[in-house]
Amino acid sequence: MSREDFAGALAEIDTILRASPKDVQCHRLAAEVHRRLGRVDDAVRHLEVAASLDPVIGSRARCSACSGRGRPAGDSGVARLLVDDTFITAAFGTLCLDQGLADEATIVFTRLVRKDPGDVGARERLETALRARSRRKG
Repeated sequence: MSREDFAGALAEIDTILRASPKDVQCHRLAAEVHRRLGRVDDAVRHLEVAASLDPVIGSRARCSACSGRGRPAGDSGVARLLVDDTFITAAFGTLCLDQGLADEATIVFTRLVRKDPGDVGARERLETALRARSRRKG
């Protein structure tokens, strides 16, 4: 990935996932590579697999869904992934923003800035997401 050889990185990730299909971090990395290659559906699929494999994340998501709490605003399927901190990453926020999901990107970058107020990149992306939201709402 550091050489931006995403096809090569994906080949290595696929090899790892064939040997260890329950490797949560590898699924998250696969999602990032697919995002960079513009394969959004594959990226989301790997993120969903990662969430389903982590029992702590899965039970927190189920509790939130049952209680009706913790669910972010918005009606996209992506919003369900933002129930906990699993997908609160700059990469996922950027993926949301790139796909026109300004509300979801705003949630991600807001939470990143709350975690680390000094994160200049997250602040800049939050401003971008907020501008995109305001343009869409008109």
